[in-house]
Amino acid sequence: MEQNTIVWRGVQIEITFTPDAFGMVDHIELRTESKAPLPVTETGYRSHFLNKGAVTECGGAVTFVTAWLDHEAERTGWRGAQLSLFR
Repeated sequence: MEQNTIVWRGVQIEITFTPDAFGMVDHIELRTESKAPLPVTETGYRSHFLNKGAVTECGGAVTFVTAWLDHEAERTGWRGAQLSLFR
């Protein structure tokens, strides 16, 4: 198991990467400080299973998560947590 902490667009994210989880898949967990939302989770927590070796092929957990968040932010037009009474 590997743990990293990154700051992505001002949000601190704890990444836990378990390669070869259960002997068959890779597992990524994301947790944000103060349960801040991300383009891949509204709650600040995400558990995600991937094909075995996929994270390593992308250059590791930090590179994979950063690219994933950037892609989803662009795809969805995500601009960050918006506090508003008129949601």
